[in-house]
Amino acid sequence: MKHCLTIAGSDSSGGAGIQGDLKTFSAHATFGMSVITAVTAQNTQGVFDVEDMNPSIIANQIEAIFDDIVVHAIKIGMVSKIETIEVIAKTLKKYSLPPLVLDPVMISKSGYNLLKPEAKKALIEKLFPMATLITPNLPETEEILGYKIKNLEVMKQAAKDLHSLGPDYILVKGGHLAYTATDILYDGKNFYSFKQERIKTTHTHGTGCSLSSAITANLAKGFPMTKAVKAAKEYITTAILHGFPIGKGVGPTHHFYELYKKAGIQYE
Repeated sequence: MKHCLTIAGSDSSGGAGIQGDLKTFSAHATFGMSVITAVTAQNTQGVFDVEDMNPSIIANQIEAIFDDIVVHAIKIGMVSKIETIEVIAKTLKKYSLPPLVLDPVMISKSGYNLLKPEAKKALIEKLFPMATLITPNLPETEEILGYKIKNLEVMKQAAKDLHSLGPDYILVKGGHLAYTATDILYDGKNFYSFKQERIKTTHTHGTGCSLSSAITANLAKGFPMTKAVKAAKEYITTAILHGFPIGKGVGPTHHFYELYKKAGIQYE
């Protein structure tokens, strides 16, 4: 069994963050491990508070994993402040790294700043060059690059501009486009498009976290990048189609729908 590590924040409602990542790793028959960077107080209606972990405990968590367990792939999610980013980069550089997927989480669906504005430069300079793949959505891409993206041609230019910042691969997620739901993967030379029908549902909490974690699990299992992304897209589409309400707001996706279906388990 392959081992996947998520370095991210905790979501108390369980749909996103390390909880969503670990569920996704398990759904892909990989063993999930976690380094907690922050604890959030959130539910289906929004994020209400964030407590960042001390940099020393972040470093100690990473070292405890790498000094004992083989890590086959890494996913990095919420890293909200400069000190967190710097300690992650410094500690990871001690080791020979497997594929690393960076999801540049910046703003929650409810509008809460999960990346402090002053930390954006550190994220780009410290972690982008270490990433095998980054997976920004359109608002995150616009925030990183400083210009608006309204069509697929501009998305492709944005992918080129992001690639120049250091990652090996770029996946610009196009779910926020008005007329299509198309993601663009760029490897520095070639573009690959992944188009999905837009799903009419409010239950999309944790989709970005789960997509990047699914790609991470697929890379850990040795998938080439295009296959890893394609399979992850298929997984998250099914999870969104079968999302469900658990509170008064945006519900989670169904991380284990296919497994439940095979087991004959009805989830209501």
